[in-house]
Amino acid sequence: MNNSTSALADPVTDDSLTQPFEGASPYDTYVHASVLNSLQHPLTESSDEMGFLVTTQVMELWFTLIVHEWRTARTAFVKDEPHAATDALVRSRRALTALNGAWAPIAALTPAQFNGFRAAFGRASGFQSAMYRHLEFLLGDKSAGLLRAHRGDPAVHEALAETYREPCLYDEVLAHLHRQGLPVPRHVRERDVTTPYTSDPGVVEMWRQVYAGPQHHPHLALGELLTDIAELVARWRFEHVLVVRRAMGSKPGSAGSAGLAWLEQRAARPVFPELWEVRGDV
Repeated sequence: MNNSTSALADPVTDDSLTQPFEGASPYDTYVHASVLNSLQHPLTESSDEMGFLVTTQVMELWFTLIVHEWRTARTAFVKDEPHAATDALVRSRRALTALNGAWAPIAALTPAQFNGFRAAFGRASGFQSAMYRHLEFLLGDKSAGLLRAHRGDPAVHEALAETYREPCLYDEVLAHLHRQGLPVPRHVRERDVTTPYTSDPGVVEMWRQVYAGPQHHPHLALGELLTDIAELVARWRFEHVLVVRRAMGSKPGSAGSAGLAWLEQRAARPVFPELWEVRGDV
């Protein structure tokens, strides 16, 4: 036996790796893996339910990270710190890419497989996710009705209400660009931030000036980074539509929503709309 084969066959003998921990391992104390791994409680005998639970919980963690990064970026824009804002947006882009990949374990559920555990979650539905609602509010997709739905949980409701009342990420992007000398209309800068953000011709014109300028301009790079994020959000929404269409077709949603029709309607709402419109004007 050669030396490399022998080394692979030898057991671990480093005492520093095999000494018992005093209580939980340092890894578990930091990551709380034992807590995370104890949160899956399938309610049926379906072999597919565990994958559904883990997928959903993993997505909640990605929502949490994305919301954190967008809040970090928003704060940086308020302080006119574009490099810190861009760093946070780039990190969120990576997280969004991972979020989109998280659909894979349940992407091919058949109706029979989904029906094997669907009844177990009763009236639970993904649109009830408070963290996803934070994500959408940060994108400017505000909804008083969807905020009201969380009133029965005071802590969750108040945290979400704060995000509802605050300017969205894009509001602060536009305010920052205005302070940098770009012509963001006053009525956009002073809009009611509790209403959904909708496209404005003046903002389209502002972006047109950016996109018609030098290709190395930092504002153009910001526009493209925001477009990347908008595209990844759109892809996540569309993947959601496809997963639901494949697993349950046009049946009503579990919480009484229109199901597929509801998701298709939400997926059609553009993120940072002027960045898409301007491409036909350059």
